[in-house]
Amino acid sequence: MTEITRRALPALASLLLPGAAAAQTAAPATTGRLTLMLDWFVNPDHAPIIVAEEAGIFRAAGLEVRIVAPADPNEPPRLVAARQADIGVYYQKNLHLAVDQGLPLLRVGTLVGTPLSTVTVLRDGPIRTPADLRGRTIGYSVAGFEEVILNAMLAPHGMSVRDVRLVAVNFALSSALMSGQVDAIIGGFRNFELHQLDIENRPGRAFYPEQHGLPIYDELIYVAHRDRARDPLIRRFLDAIETATAFLVNNPDEAWRMFIAGPRRELDNELNRRAWGSTITRFAHSPAALDQNRYARFARFLHERRMIRSIPPLERYAVEVPPAA
Repeated sequence: MTEITRRALPALASLLLPGAAAAQTAAPATTGRLTLMLDWFVNPDHAPIIVAEEAGIFRAAGLEVRIVAPADPNEPPRLVAARQADIGVYYQKNLHLAVDQGLPLLRVGTLVGTPLSTVTVLRDGPIRTPADLRGRTIGYSVAGFEEVILNAMLAPHGMSVRDVRLVAVNFALSSALMSGQVDAIIGGFRNFELHQLDIENRPGRAFYPEQHGLPIYDELIYVAHRDRARDPLIRRFLDAIETATAFLVNNPDEAWRMFIAGPRRELDNELNRRAWGSTITRFAHSPAALDQNRYARFARFLHERRMIRSIPPLERYAVEVPPAA
């Protein structure tokens, strides 16, 4: 695991929302320390987190946040469950499965409030609709959810996952598709893989699961240990993320300069610039707010497909952390 080095940008303090700028000069006397595990290496999906750090918003909230990129994307939920990290970036889809398996995880906030995952094919290929996937080879990176998504998308066409062939391609989704190793890929993000294909002059055609039978869900969420449902530090973190999100939506160019500052300068490339523009509209504007129906609906969907054994009470795995006193 590698800790992400942070770098203050005092000159950008005047760009903050008025309340946040004023708070920087009078930060709370008590500093709370949190370890935040990302889901993967730093990328534009994490923009509010990086902006909150670079702009001093965490500091203004009396927080010292250690941001860690995991060597293994499976680590964050396990470390949070074991109390070795305070907050983890995770996926709503997987949260239901993890809780069913006994991990004491709790959704406390939302980072990206729309689905990002797709089933993608080459635009100039023979696959025009999900019905054309019959008999095709589909590449995936992480096992566990691709069958659920494909069954939901193929069912309206009288098909199931048994009518396609799944192939593990590790994390080389785009290259596997472009090389012809597979006919389609599942799990590629619409704000990344589609841009990557376009940059390589092999434009893709995406099928969006939520338009083909899958309930709408939050792609990226913040999870904490279940015993921290009322932790004021967690709420201060989420309020800081809300301030950072409002700032980057209002000031995308300034926020981009914060994002690529210092050790992240290598992220200043065409793919990340395109991804940045495609992701800003998808961040949750009220990260602490919980759409109870969205979570209950997805739990029912999984239970009906026997992916989880039972539907637990919502408060056991998703809450709104109460405002700090």
